[in-house]
Amino acid sequence: MDIEHSTPGPLMLDLQGPELNSDEQQLLRSPAVGGVILFTRNYRSPSQLSDLMAAIRAANPSLLVAVDQEGGRVQRFREGFTRLPPLYHIGQLYQQDPQRGLELAHQAAWLMAAELLQYGIDLSFAPVLDLYWSESRVIGDRAFAASPADVTALAQAYINGLHEAGMCATGKHYPGHGSVEADSHVELPRDRREPAEILGHDYRVFADCCDLLDGIMPAHVIYPKVDAHCAGFSKVWLQDKLRQELEFDGVIFSDDLTMEAATAVGGIEARLAAALEAGCDMVLVCNDPDSARQANDWLLAREIRGSKRLPGLRAMPAAEISDLKNSEKWQSASTALAEMYSMNEDFEWKS
Repeated sequence: MDIEHSTPGPLMLDLQGPELNSDEQQLLRSPAVGGVILFTRNYRSPSQLSDLMAAIRAANPSLLVAVDQEGGRVQRFREGFTRLPPLYHIGQLYQQDPQRGLELAHQAAWLMAAELLQYGIDLSFAPVLDLYWSESRVIGDRAFAASPADVTALAQAYINGLHEAGMCATGKHYPGHGSVEADSHVELPRDRREPAEILGHDYRVFADCCDLLDGIMPAHVIYPKVDAHCAGFSKVWLQDKLRQELEFDGVIFSDDLTMEAATAVGGIEARLAAALEAGCDMVLVCNDPDSARQANDWLLAREIRGSKRLPGLRAMPAAEISDLKNSEKWQSASTALAEMYSMNEDFEWKS
């Protein structure tokens, strides 16, 4: 079904390769589909990315296009883009020189956003607001620091950098994924701490950054002493705590509903229903084309439309983006990141 629609639908899905195939072109025109998330398999070169973005926009101009371009081991586009440090390296610099750490957090975010905005990409799902813990298999050096106060300070500087470039900020993984060892991509983590410890520690970062954030992505983690459901399927976490207590009025994204931790809810339709009922505005279904089509059909059959919050996430590139690499700001940020690597010679990009 192809219709004109300016408000994005509630489903964000992925693509199989560096070009749109005919099935994907048709699916992107569905009123249930409101977004595309790009992965490493979708990128070959800057010129190829330009062509892919043109094809996506031609299929459906209202789509939100996102990527995970955090830096370190989670940087989907590499060749032709600036090498971005893990956030933990910025946090380490902050421990030595707080002012310089804050400046670099701002510059890294601005540069990352600016380079994506050149290609018409709306969002990088960033920043990570989880706390650093060396035993975490999925977060680790994706986090700025172990201290809530340090993460908050650095995250606020980072968010301001995104906004200065013209990109919205999405904090993840609410209310905190860094304090569990298990990886929610392959198993269901449980954080068995007392509510007071969670709320006074990990959750505090989200509370203190809430006014700056445009979006939030909850964790596929169960906090059994708070609620029996994963945060992304929990009315307690999304409605009682996030919407009411913190008065957050931005977009709530589900994390990928094909991750192993999400399967505890049931099949893809049960996961969609649970996420939307809990309060998610947009649901992600990735790395499973059959489930993406099933999700689209389920949403269409129920005439579930996109949230009015979604258009607010459109990128609004700053003026200097039009001639980015000749701008003084890009050159200054690029030099600052290069200097950081000279201080972290042991850092290597990892898949």
